[in-house]
Amino acid sequence: EAIEIGDYESLPSSTYAVGFAKGYARAVGADEVAIAAQVRDDVGRMSRAAHYVPYETADPSRVPSRGIAIFGLGIALAVVILAALWFGTGLFRGGPATEAPVIADSGTTEPVAPKPAVVPAPTPTGGQVILAATDEVWLRVYDADNKTLYIGTMKPGERFEVPASARDPMINVGRPDKLQVTLNGAAMPPLGTGERPIKDVKVSGEAVSARLAGRTVAAGPVQTTQPVPAASGVAIGNSVAAAD
Repeated sequence: EAIEIGDYESLPSSTYAVGFAKGYARAVGADEVAIAAQVRDDVGRMSRAAHYVPYETADPSRVPSRGIAIFGLGIALAVVILAALWFGTGLFRGGPATEAPVIADSGTTEPVAPKPAVVPAPTPTGGQVILAATDEVWLRVYDADNKTLYIGTMKPGERFEVPASARDPMINVGRPDKLQVTLNGAAMPPLGTGERPIKDVKVSGEAVSARLAGRTVAAGPVQTTQPVPAASGVAIGNSVAAAD
């Protein structure tokens, strides 16, 4: 079909086109020599056709000459040097300007009492740490002796008060983004994104206070539904409902 319409550029090569034309002429009973010569001549004319991309010459009036460019560069350098001398050394400004003397006011001025220094409120280092569930979350609370204070799955709204007497309490939590840790009502930043469980997170008053010192987050409302049930005598401490 490509040979019939003269589309030789779509064929692999001129040799292939001539050979295919001879075979086709032989198959239909035509003069294969004449057909091959015609195809060879057509392919030769196409290969001799000039293919070029027009080259657009630059307009000389738009391109500055080399001399103008060098002159402009010299002017720019001179301006920079003069500006540096003017502002840096005062070479062209003469001597330093003499400031006018300040005449003291002879009137009596009342003394101004100094303002008291503002002392930032210290972050509490102790207090009640509460673990509140914003959604269903598995939680284990234990102390430095690995003694379990609480273990179980908390329902949304349930919370657990970490005993103040616990020694260096820590938690393991399955979904850290669903657990809110507060110290005296101030919420600690989220423990994680919830992509994976975390463990051995300290939740003592001192540890939570240190985190709050870096970033204070207002405690969000947690609707309490019921107290956390004791898990077979494992939970220690008060499990209380949120105040109305």
